[in-house]
Amino acid sequence: MDQVQQLVLDPLKPYLLPITTNLPGALNDFIINLIGAPCHSGLLLDLDFAPHPECVSLAISKALGIGIITAASVVKVPQIIKLVKSQSAEGLSFSSYLLETASFVISLAYNIRNGNPFSTYGETSLIAIQDVLISVLILVYSNRTAQAGAFLAAVGSAVYALIVSDTLVTGAQMTSLQAGSGVLSIASKLPQILTVYSQGGTGQLSAFAVFNYLFGSLTRIYTTLQEVDDKLILYGFVAGFFLNAVLALQMVYYWNSPTTAGHGKEIAGAWKKGPQGVAQKAPAALATEENIKKAPGTPATTTARPNSSSGRRRG
Repeated sequence: MDQVQQLVLDPLKPYLLPITTNLPGALNDFIINLIGAPCHSGLLLDLDFAPHPECVSLAISKALGIGIITAASVVKVPQIIKLVKSQSAEGLSFSSYLLETASFVISLAYNIRNGNPFSTYGETSLIAIQDVLISVLILVYSNRTAQAGAFLAAVGSAVYALIVSDTLVTGAQMTSLQAGSGVLSIASKLPQILTVYSQGGTGQLSAFAVFNYLFGSLTRIYTTLQEVDDKLILYGFVAGFFLNAVLALQMVYYWNSPTTAGHGKEIAGAWKKGPQGVAQKAPAALATEENIKKAPGTPATTTARPNSSSGRRRG
């Protein structure tokens, strides 16, 4: 840190100080609330990082936390879009999303009740909302509309009991629930891992969401160590990271599987040409392939054979 101060910050001080000392009042107040007045003075007003290593660590943690919360607002939007476009829940486990939703609602309530900084848990509220929507879509596209309504009612009741009301669940009970939340978080990944394994592909599972989860859980380990002295929360993030890593490895392994949707397009944007899963091919394309495989002189047919893979859409 001393070398960074001497080689980088000190030569730049004449140029940076006029900016950092004249920030808008609202932005200054936000930074003070985020890292405290001493760290605000040392890092921004004086640009002296070396004497304040703890402030540097805190600032990094806060920045990562804000980044995670920002990313969480859209982390599962690609998954929602894939579900709506395909109108298929292929490759997705409702049990996984049910357990994850329960885990996040409990974790959100626990953090709120303990007064932890919002930057250390804010993404749980945003992801929980997206999980609820995905869960409903899975049920609807699986022709279980009545169960979707019951699921929404259950989520609403849990939110009221754990967050809105402060009398239905005691502090001791909340601690026990948080301990169970870590188990739920771990268990929420297992059905999805097993679903991917059993189907031999990731179906409509979003690569964007999986890799963002992996990065997010690793980052949360760091922010928790920096800002929250709570082993229950820390162990949950550590376990979540390892299971997210398993899902990420499955995503890579089954990248070009016939039952895997086009993750390359999702990650890199629309490709003009690239590998496509069988499940994505249009019926006309399948019919063309069948005709090419026929011996010369054999009349071409216009009806493609049904694909036996699990890439077909379910009701």
